[in-house]
Amino acid sequence: MKHYDYLIVGSGLFGAVVANEAAKHGKSCLVLERRKHTGGNVYCETVENIVVHRYGAHIFHTNDKKVWDYVNELATFNRYTNSPVANYKGKLYNMPFNMNTFYQMWGVTTPEEAKAKIAEQRAEITGAPQNLEEQAISLVGRDIYETLVKDYTQKQWGRPCTELPAFIIKRLPVRFTFDNNYFNDPYQGIPIGGYNVLIDKMLEKADVLTGVDFMDDPDAYRSLADTVVYTGTIDEYFGYRFGKLEYRTVRFDTEVLDEENHQGVAVLNYTDSDTPYTRIIEHKHFEFGTQPKTVISKEYSVSWEDGMEPYYPVNNGENQALYAKYAALAEQEKNTLFGGRLAEYKYYDMDKVIASALALTEKLF
Repeated sequence: MKHYDYLIVGSGLFGAVVANEAAKHGKSCLVLERRKHTGGNVYCETVENIVVHRYGAHIFHTNDKKVWDYVNELATFNRYTNSPVANYKGKLYNMPFNMNTFYQMWGVTTPEEAKAKIAEQRAEITGAPQNLEEQAISLVGRDIYETLVKDYTQKQWGRPCTELPAFIIKRLPVRFTFDNNYFNDPYQGIPIGGYNVLIDKMLEKADVLTGVDFMDDPDAYRSLADTVVYTGTIDEYFGYRFGKLEYRTVRFDTEVLDEENHQGVAVLNYTDSDTPYTRIIEHKHFEFGTQPKTVISKEYSVSWEDGMEPYYPVNNGENQALYAKYAALAEQEKNTLFGGRLAEYKYYDMDKVIASALALTEKLF
């Protein structure tokens, strides 16, 4: 086979950015992807003329103008603004927590009333929050925690909020305006036509093999290039030498409905414990669709097992200590670079993945 400058394992955002930047600098790349398609978890497919986010909602948002300009050179983004709604036992609440939510919860109509209500309820937490429950109550009070955070979070992580670290929820958006825009970032949108448009553009000058698993014969594949950029799970790369890192994953129940508009919003969270799924995504609303039918996906959060796609690292002390051992091994690898959410065992927003990949390529080229 041809010899390449770079072998990139994984065709998600990190790998695709590296391939794109390498091509700009005249470097040859071979991209290996174990799935049957490129793009990793941002992959989209078209159903009933609707762009469906195959692996869950991916809403691009950033405060990094460099990253925003970068992706907009490769694809045209729409003006989608994430404004999810929460359903708790049939009652609807606006997200993120803002004056609409506080009015729906308590009937308060001014920021001062809302602040007073939260201050009254957060007083039960004294000292630094020791877990996610205490952190959430210290931010929004007991009522909102019990209604909109507790059961939803426990479904997501499969364990009580008292056993989850506080930092998971430290960035919980809370604002005292009537503003349902979930993200504070100034730049937000979704590529028109889906993320495949973006990924395909990044990979257009690389050789790409799908349905090929680097781990089936790593030595043989490694011999095809001077340098390997590895974006898969770091514990698998090292043969699970110290044991397996823990993840949560998501199961999707997707169906086509013979109706034009099922729920009126792209993201509807179900925050009670009786509903087994965490949320329903109605994909057409990401692109303001008016198709006669609609496609919805119910999301179920489950524990990761072999054969499933790993989504969210379980960043507790035990797993972080285990990752540190693998990271130390990675530092010793010759001609191999590690990057992305799986190789770094870190939950990354999409813009942060791109920024990280760009930072790597700036050092390389």
